[in-house]
Amino acid sequence: MALPADVTTGTWTLDNSHSEIGFTVRHAGISKVRGQFKDAAATLDLAENVADSTISATIQTASFDSGDANRDGHVRGEDFFDVEKFPEISFVSSGLVAAGASYELTGDLTIKGVTRPVSLETEFNGVAVDPFGMTRAGVSAETTISRKDFGLTWNAVLDAGGVLVSDKVAINLELAFIAPAA
Repeated sequence: MALPADVTTGTWTLDNSHSEIGFTVRHAGISKVRGQFKDAAATLDLAENVADSTISATIQTASFDSGDANRDGHVRGEDFFDVEKFPEISFVSSGLVAAGASYELTGDLTIKGVTRPVSLETEFNGVAVDPFGMTRAGVSAETTISRKDFGLTWNAVLDAGGVLVSDKVAINLELAFIAPAA
């Protein structure tokens, strides 16, 4: 699969201020809590043949933000991300395959020192030149993981049955990349 005509090959860099790395997890079985990571870096190495392209990313676990300081402190602590021992989450792609109008991006996700393969349904949202002359590309991606697969096992049993935090975590990415300098 070839690149669209308006997309340049080379190393594109994540525009962290115009990207969102978020997730959703069910809380107490009755509601969903959303969070995001505010500090990440990524490179997208675009090849002429899109299938040969690669992406690698690192996320600073201490940048977790759910909008609630108490919850954020707990999630950053030893029960969940343990940011002192595991300051980064990483992703390194291993494949990209066209799947209709979208793509399937596969790769290795590492959380708390545990690496597992994941597959993300990915959508290319196009390219635009901003008012400052920067060429940008937009990408959306999503997947669902088991947090237990990555050693995130803390939980609390509820009196009415069930647990406080679901095992399944939906990951939602809205990413903007900046083209390599001409």
